[in-house]
Amino acid sequence: MLNALRADLAIIKERDPAARSTLEILLCYPGLHALTLHRFSHRLWSQGAPGLKLLARALSQLSRWVTGIEIHPGARIGQGVFIDHGMGVVIGETAVIGNQCLLYQGVTLGGTGKAHGKRHPTLADNVVVGAGAKVLGAITVGANTRIGAGSVVLRNVAPNSTVVGIPGRVIHQSGVRIDPLAHSALPDAEAKVIRNLMERIDHLESELARTQACLRELAAGRPLQEPCQGAAQNLKDREILEFLGDEDRTHGGQSA
Repeated sequence: MLNALRADLAIIKERDPAARSTLEILLCYPGLHALTLHRFSHRLWSQGAPGLKLLARALSQLSRWVTGIEIHPGARIGQGVFIDHGMGVVIGETAVIGNQCLLYQGVTLGGTGKAHGKRHPTLADNVVVGAGAKVLGAITVGANTRIGAGSVVLRNVAPNSTVVGIPGRVIHQSGVRIDPLAHSALPDAEAKVIRNLMERIDHLESELARTQACLRELAAGRPLQEPCQGAAQNLKDREILEFLGDEDRTHGGQSA
């Protein structure tokens, strides 16, 4: 447990420029307080005895009252995790958080349905979840993934990805090292799709005008001076379909 505390202190110093000293972090960082209390409650919960489970839940509620961060004692959390600010963070019973993860205020790692067993998300190492984001269900978020503020993630996410929007759309960033604090660098997927749609409309209007000109030439009995067929726009169509989440059409398959 002491090693986990050292790792938590180190990640706060690394990622928060406002952290001026170890004493300040120990006294003034509710995310650290919540994680430390959770490690005690999780140890009690893991013993399995009904009385200890009740004590673990009571300790987690005390942590919630003190810090504003609700972590079920059954959740498994790695080392070097940083809950920044933390107010309103909720982490469910079967959630798993890997090492070096960063969670901002208002994040929910929530479950879906009432069935017992695994029903909360798993975050691999070095995942960043922006303020107010919701990750729901027994899904897995791959390592080095960044989830934009306010996003709602409902599906598995591959490693080295960026997720934005409601529901969350995945934009792969494979092979590129992402700064976990560079929130302003998140791509604007909606703007890209709107731009593609506008260019697509312009292309279609140009093709329509060309076709009308060809028909007039043919009606007048004159030979065509240039082909009437324009360039394909498959790339832009594919980008639009990826944004809309139409996986079958994006990969060329058709449902029966």
